[in-house]
Amino acid sequence: MNEMYPRAADFEILTPEVDTRWKNFGQWDRTYFPKLVGLHVEETRLGYCRMVMSYREELEQPMGVVHGGAIATLIDASVVPAIGSAYDNTIGYSTVDLHVQYHNALVKEDAIAEGWVTKRGRSVVFCESEVFGRTSGKRIARGYMTYSLSTLRPMTQ
Repeated sequence: MNEMYPRAADFEILTPEVDTRWKNFGQWDRTYFPKLVGLHVEETRLGYCRMVMSYREELEQPMGVVHGGAIATLIDASVVPAIGSAYDNTIGYSTVDLHVQYHNALVKEDAIAEGWVTKRGRSVVFCESEVFGRTSGKRIARGYMTYSLSTLRPMTQ
């Protein structure tokens, strides 16, 4: 158990196949938004993900703190592997609602988020996420999300 992030211990370890699928989230060949912001997964379990947003000056706003939009992006993205860990590639999901509470400014340090599923329904999934400063340990923000589930249809030509 990681003493700094004890929440992970509440969630089942993934099979090697599912773990491998989510380990590279954000590290695609193409630059999608999570890669642009600099997100990477540290750990994924069934219904849980720990994700890092590495500090870069480009993420700051003019007051010298990391922009709230970047923090909201980390909150929203941190639950994607947590949700996806329970499904194969035939299930799609998208954010329906995102609520963020900012507690402290993030100043010149990496942010680490723990995202987890609080309830799975047939058509929606409810999640939470907390963001901390990696070196300071300060709680930066907390988020609450609702995601919609859908069945993906194969693309036709």
